Amino acid sequence: MSRDSEMTTGEHIDQTAFSDALSQRYLAYALSTITSRSLPDVRDGLKPVHRRLLFAMRQLKLDPGQGFKKSARVVGDVMGKFHPHGDAAIYDAMVRLAQEFAMRYRLVEGQGNFGNIDGDNAAAMRYTEARMTEIARLLLDGIDEDAVDFRPTYDGESEEPALLPAGVPNLLANGAQGIAVGMATSIPPHNLCELADAALHLIKHPNASIDTLLQFVKGPDFPTGGLLVEPADSIREAYATGRGGFRVRAKWSVETEKGGAWQIVVTEIPYQVQKSRLIERLAEMLQAKKLPVLADIRDESAEDIRIVLEPKSRRLEAELVMESLFKLSDLEVRAPLNLNVLDADGRPGVMDLRGALNAWLAHRRVVLQRRAEYRLGRIATRLEVLEGYLIVYLNLDQVIAIIREAEHPRDELMAQFGLTENQANAVLDMRLRSLRRLEEMALRTERDKLSAEQAELRDLLGSETAQWTMIADQIKQMKASFVKTDPRRTILADAPQIDFDPTEILVEREPITVICSEKGWIRAMRGHQDLAGEFKYKEGDAAGVVMHAETTDKILLFAENGRFYTLAADKLPRGRGFGEPVSLMVDLPADVSIVKLLRGTSGKMLVAASSGHGLIVDSESAIAQTRNGKQILNVPGDARAVACCVADGDMVAVVGVNRKLIVFPLSEVPEMTRGKGVILQRFKDGGLADVTVFESAKGLSWQAGGGRVRTETDLTTWLARRGGAGKLPPNGFPRPARFS
Repeated sequence: MSRDSEMTTGEHIDQTAFSDALSQRYLAYALSTITSRSLPDVRDGLKPVHRRLLFAMRQLKLDPGQGFKKSARVVGDVMGKFHPHGDAAIYDAMVRLAQEFAMRYRLVEGQGNFGNIDGDNAAAMRYTEARMTEIARLLLDGIDEDAVDFRPTYDGESEEPALLPAGVPNLLANGAQGIAVGMATSIPPHNLCELADAALHLIKHPNASIDTLLQFVKGPDFPTGGLLVEPADSIREAYATGRGGFRVRAKWSVETEKGGAWQIVVTEIPYQVQKSRLIERLAEMLQAKKLPVLADIRDESAEDIRIVLEPKSRRLEAELVMESLFKLSDLEVRAPLNLNVLDADGRPGVMDLRGALNAWLAHRRVVLQRRAEYRLGRIATRLEVLEGYLIVYLNLDQVIAIIREAEHPRDELMAQFGLTENQANAVLDMRLRSLRRLEEMALRTERDKLSAEQAELRDLLGSETAQWTMIADQIKQMKASFVKTDPRRTILADAPQIDFDPTEILVEREPITVICSEKGWIRAMRGHQDLAGEFKYKEGDAAGVVMHAETTDKILLFAENGRFYTLAADKLPRGRGFGEPVSLMVDLPADVSIVKLLRGTSGKMLVAASSGHGLIVDSESAIAQTRNGKQILNVPGDARAVACCVADGDMVAVVGVNRKLIVFPLSEVPEMTRGKGVILQRFKDGGLADVTVFESAKGLSWQAGGGRVRTETDLTTWLARRGGAGKLPPNGFPRPARFS
């Protein structure tokens, strides 16, 4: 646009950098989202849409004792007068306020289909009806008595409350969830009676500690019940910082049937978990064989929740079944706590439990003061009118004459009797039928009563103690209306500490013999066979390791690379064949040989490498959860793991390829979970050949020729400190050097 045209049209163009303009507008959007949409106010616990819904319902006179009106009528009024957004968003907010499973204390009483815990949507707003609940009435109580500020609506045609008087601590009672720009809020619901007790304590002790408040507020109280299994120290930390979370589990019981059979019945599920989605997910996992403890799942719910879980075997324990389901499904969830709210100045921030309750109490004091001042103003106006009525009563005939004959009766009354303008107007506005009620005694009685009330209100406004006493009385009255009908729904419990593999408890315990060939073909035979017996192997293969085990065992496979691999004994191939290669069951490299097979319950084990290094490891810590195994012994350079034995004894014997033998106490070898270990024996050439652990009282034994076992009890010659070179073994020690 040219300069001349700009001057002609009167328009003005500001030159602004695009990044600056974008930043300003985005900040304005972020502020609007935070303060006017997503975060609740700490004083009434409501977002603008909820506040507008309740105010519109009050204007429609939808009080708890009145009749219902169509939800579409409410939504239309809210959208047209207060909330310039879509009707679907407004109705969704209204539906949530009416859902028993979403709100701990419903603010809207619905009539019709308002959805269910399965996740089904509510009926269209033209089919449902609604009115306010008693809790909503308490939130609005006093709004017509100048208890809160009003502000213009979006179109400037009317006014709406910037806040509600909030006769209940709604923020914590019903909780809130919201996602703003760069921040979010998540507040679980709580028990109203517990909050009332905590608030009463804070009135007397405003700086009470979190530990003291937790004697009243035990934790969240969800509308769907369930079990709260969060540790006490974690609960305290969450309420002290305003951030944390709570583990919530489903409530269940066991029903026994004829013949010893039993089933688990879930009667309460965690908060905000859709029942249909939960069952659908469990069924998918059952079909995919990811729930080995379950045989069937049934939904027998009617008005109450009843989910039936049939175990795979009656030998299972119900606690183990449920623990496995808690780990794998939404039968256990974590409810977050992020007490991020708008304070009295409209600034967002995270509060702790004490700060949130104190903010509500401070708001209640402001409401009390404003209502008292409003009442004082009304009393003053009425007293002024009553004084005028008394004057009229004493001079009734003269007043009537003035009204009939005077050209300006108001001015004449004011001049004749000293009335104020308000008094004169009141007299002139009086109907003739009211003259019969102008009795002096009745007027004086009303005046005296109002004067006494006026004095009480002035005393109340002049005494902080009196104000807190009245607030405490209001809280007690509010609590009394709920204490008998509002028990805690979410039960506090301790989660049992059970560490188990759910697949193991389904395995029938049977004795087996594990046979692993020299080339790594493994199989299992039923029963404990003779370990010295003859077993068949593939052509070109030979005997490797033969051991007794049980089907419930984990088989540890120690390989030359220093890794332990884990095999489930019940999964080993059976039959009369040669078995299967171990490499099909675990990721064992082709150039790595098997050193030893042991049971996972072997206890302490001593492992050693050809470099002479070794360490002690616990068999349980060596169990791997993946096919890749677990690295335990770090093998240096070109060395390889060569020995593994059960550390059952007090002495260690090490023999090298050079046939040098050394004996030292087992206490000199450290226990580690992973590492290179320590030097067991030093070599000038060759390396470590074998290692064993024995009891000094029984002596050192080894396999001699012909299946004989030799034992040496006098080991003084070979006894030394760990790391020595050793000496030649006794006569008859096998070649190559091995203990077994």
